[in-house]
Amino acid sequence: MVEREGTSLWTPRSVRETVLAALGRLGWLPPLLARITIGVVFVSTGWGKVHNLGKVTEFFASLGIPAPSFNAALVGYCELICGMLLLLGLATRFATVPLIVTMIVALATAKAGDIHGLQDLLGTIEFVYIPLLVYLALLGPGALAVDIAIAHAIERMRPRARDEANRRRRLEHRHA
Repeated sequence: MVEREGTSLWTPRSVRETVLAALGRLGWLPPLLARITIGVVFVSTGWGKVHNLGKVTEFFASLGIPAPSFNAALVGYCELICGMLLLLGLATRFATVPLIVTMIVALATAKAGDIHGLQDLLGTIEFVYIPLLVYLALLGPGALAVDIAIAHAIERMRPRARDEANRRRRLEHRHA
């Protein structure tokens, strides 16, 4: 912003800098939105699968998935538990891996007949989840997450633990 005789003039550069600074303070929002969106979806689908394992097993068997009963339970609990972890922002990077695998398998089995080209693939919701999950796997849960709270707590404890260890060494040295 440029000041002239009591008036303020916004220049394109000052507007850009102001907007970028404001957006920079919102860096916590995209990972939070991704986690909530994906987490709610997978908790919901996982809950449905876990509470209808018979139907899911039949569906998996019709797709030719090996060990359909085992895999139905595995996928159901994976979606439920990993979805909850994403909602909390706990073990976020770990939780994305089984969900990515589940979506790849869904695309290769349940959705395979609907995919005839790249546009069909990109139009499936299962594929849309994969980039969001990769985003969370690579960049982490964001600032509003249990993972981050734990990391901050550990960092706060480290100096105290180090100070305590040094104090013990000095005491041992004096008494030796």
